[in-house]
Amino acid sequence: MHIVFKQIKLAGLATVLFFMTASSFAQSEASRWKAQFSVGLNSPNSGGFVSGFEGKTINFPTIQLGVQRMFKPQYGVKLDYGFNRLDYDSGSPYFKINYSRINAQFVCDLTPTANFLPAQLGVVAHAGPGFSMVKPLSGYSENNTSFLNAMAGLEFHYTVSRTLSVFLDTSYIYGFSSEFSPVSDGFGSFNGNLFTATVGVSVSLSGCYYCD
Repeated sequence: MHIVFKQIKLAGLATVLFFMTASSFAQSEASRWKAQFSVGLNSPNSGGFVSGFEGKTINFPTIQLGVQRMFKPQYGVKLDYGFNRLDYDSGSPYFKINYSRINAQFVCDLTPTANFLPAQLGVVAHAGPGFSMVKPLSGYSENNTSFLNAMAGLEFHYTVSRTLSVFLDTSYIYGFSSEFSPVSDGFGSFNGNLFTATVGVSVSLSGCYYCD
C-alpha cells in the first residue's frame, strides 16, 4: 500500500510538472506572431487645415489593422494599416476626408521594466516610419495629397487568455508634408499631424519556438 501511495504521489508530481512545463512553453510560444485590430477616435492638428476649412477636434472612426512579429521576448516589428475619417467643424464648408496610412514599426515590450503593474497588465511601445494618403471627399476630391510620416505610441494590454489580450493604443502620427501651393489645393484636405486613441484585441497566431 505504501508503494502504491508513493507511485501515486510521483505520478501526481510528474503530471503537475508536465502541465507547468507545457503551460510555460505555450505562453512563450504564443508571442511569435500576432494579429491586431482596434477601433477608436482621432484628433487632427488644426494647423493641417487651410483657413476656412477647419475640421472637428475629435473624429470617428479610426480603424487599425496590424501583424506583429517578435524576434525576442521583448523586441520585434509590426506592419500596420490605419484608416481615419476627418469631418468638417461647424462654421466650415462641408467636407470629409479619408486619411489612410501604412507604417513599419519597431516594437518593444516594456512590461518587464514596469514591474509595479498587476500581472495581467502589460505595456508595449512602438515607433517607425510610414506613408500617409489623404483623400478629400465630396466637392474637393481632386485635392488628394500624400506624404511620409513617423509614428510612435504606447499600447496598454490586459491579458484575457494565453492567446488573447485587449488593449488601449495611443499614438501620434507626425506628417512630413509641405505647404499647400496654391492654397486652393488644401480646400477640404489635410497635411498635418494626427493623434489617435483606439481599443482593440491582439490575437496570437503562432508560437515563439525560436525565441531565446
